[in-house]
Amino acid sequence: MLKFYQKKRMSKRGNVNADQVVALLATMVEAMQEKKAKNILSIDLQTVNASLCSYFLVCSAQSTTQVDAIASYVEEHVETTWGERAWRKDGYENSLWIVLDYGDIMVHVFQDESRDYYRLEDLWGDAKIVRYESEQ
Repeated sequence: MLKFYQKKRMSKRGNVNADQVVALLATMVEAMQEKKAKNILSIDLQTVNASLCSYFLVCSAQSTTQVDAIASYVEEHVETTWGERAWRKDGYENSLWIVLDYGDIMVHVFQDESRDYYRLEDLWGDAKIVRYESEQ
C-alpha cells in the first residue's frame, strides 16, 4: 500500500470546485449503498495539513466477494455518471482492502476484519467525519 501513496497529489480535472467534489462523493456513496456496504463514512481532509486528497470515503463488507463487488460498482457508477476512471487502484488481488484513487477522493473498501485492524477513521482526530445510512 505504501507505494500507492508516494506520488504527489494533484487534480487531474484541473480547476474543480468544492461542489463538484461533493457531488462526486455523493455518487460514490450512492453506489456503495446500492451494493449494501456497511459503515459508510467520509473523512474531510481539506483542513488537515499534508493531506493526500480532499476526502477519504470508507466502507466495509462482510466478504472479499462483496468488497470486490462494491469497489467494482463504484468504478462503474462513477464512470457512467461522471465519465471518470480511477487514476490508480490497488487491492483487487485479495480484496481485503481495495483503494480507488480519484485524485480529490480516495475510496477505501474494507473487509470487516481489515477495517477493524487498520482503523483508518481514527487516524485523523481533527478531520470532520460524516456517517451515511446504509440501505437495508
